[in-house]
Amino acid sequence: MIQRGVQAMAVTREAMLERPWEHSSPWLRLAFWDGLWALLIAVGSGYAYWLYQPYMDGYEVAIQIGSTLALITWGLYWKPARRFVLTVALLTVVALWRYGADYELRKSAFLLKYLLESQAAFMWMSTLYVLATATYFVALFSRSEFIGKTATALTWSATVMGLTGLLVRWRESYLLGTDIGHIPVSNLYEVFILFALITALLYLFYEDRHRTRAMGGFALLAISGAVAFLLWYTFDRQAHHIQPLIPALQSYWMKIHVPANFIGYGAFALAAMLGVAYLLRSGAEAHRPQGLLARTLPPLDLLDDVMYKAIALGFAAFTIATILGALWAAEAWGGYWSWDPKETWALIVWLNYAAWLHLRLTKGWRGTPMAWWAVIGLFVTLFAFLGVNMFLSGLHSYGTL
Repeated sequence: MIQRGVQAMAVTREAMLERPWEHSSPWLRLAFWDGLWALLIAVGSGYAYWLYQPYMDGYEVAIQIGSTLALITWGLYWKPARRFVLTVALLTVVALWRYGADYELRKSAFLLKYLLESQAAFMWMSTLYVLATATYFVALFSRSEFIGKTATALTWSATVMGLTGLLVRWRESYLLGTDIGHIPVSNLYEVFILFALITALLYLFYEDRHRTRAMGGFALLAISGAVAFLLWYTFDRQAHHIQPLIPALQSYWMKIHVPANFIGYGAFALAAMLGVAYLLRSGAEAHRPQGLLARTLPPLDLLDDVMYKAIALGFAAFTIATILGALWAAEAWGGYWSWDPKETWALIVWLNYAAWLHLRLTKGWRGTPMAWWAVIGLFVTLFAFLGVNMFLSGLHSYGTL
């Protein structure tokens, strides 16, 4: 028996030498994958810098370094982000490789024409988001785990295609000419895509954290609304064509101000749609407590909690965006604040959500009044984003329909 024990120990030791990670502690394995993730992002960022350094100034290098650190942190904090980022990176690299230096290949190369060219990717994104919206509601009322997983997969797939399309569009703008090239967050068409992606990622994060898909249909309704606008804007106004940047937007500030703004917009939209779900559930419980809506809609406590977290995140991002916008204004127009209509309505949006959070945190307000407030707040935000451009004029009058 002693001999057999010695032989077993020798076999185990040999196996550990051949496959050390299978026999190491969970913490050691976790540190390995975390380190590998950080290394992959750092190497990818370094390669991108090597390729595009001629187009970058010192500010843009600083933005790239900050983005690299943020991406590493995001992947460490939320593990599903890793697969998402790596999939998008792979598809983008394939698209850039297929393009080479010939923009016209988008019309003839099968892979580009039907999948990875930016407009094709956006069409896939739009289709998948609408399908995901319907599938989430089917999953909610059928209580089918399989259909729910399908809805989640559709949402992830749509988000992958959307972000891939934005990154490919960025490269396409440079293929049209170095004087045309710019980050694709410069007009309503591009920022509505950004809005859809950020809102979807925020929802997927809360879905993963709370282990429930019950909120999915409501969150995706806001995204489907953005998709409807995009389709109209594409086919009626031909807004999908890449245009040179106007002088007012030719600044590195755009690369950080606009994304920060749309984290806020996406979070506010998510909170509003959850507010709608809250109002439906509370109304159903009051009038028909045993009815279908009362039994199937997400629990009120869950909706209230995620609504609060979304508004808190959105408020933080919107605050940062407003500060960045003031710094940009000082550089472009010589003053931090000019009471331009866009600036004034941005302040109204900020005050609206500041008051919401103040009453929640200091007075303990919850429930139906706060849900109504979140819904109305979305209309205030929507006017600040679209209405100002449509009906008012000022220094920001370059995003009209």
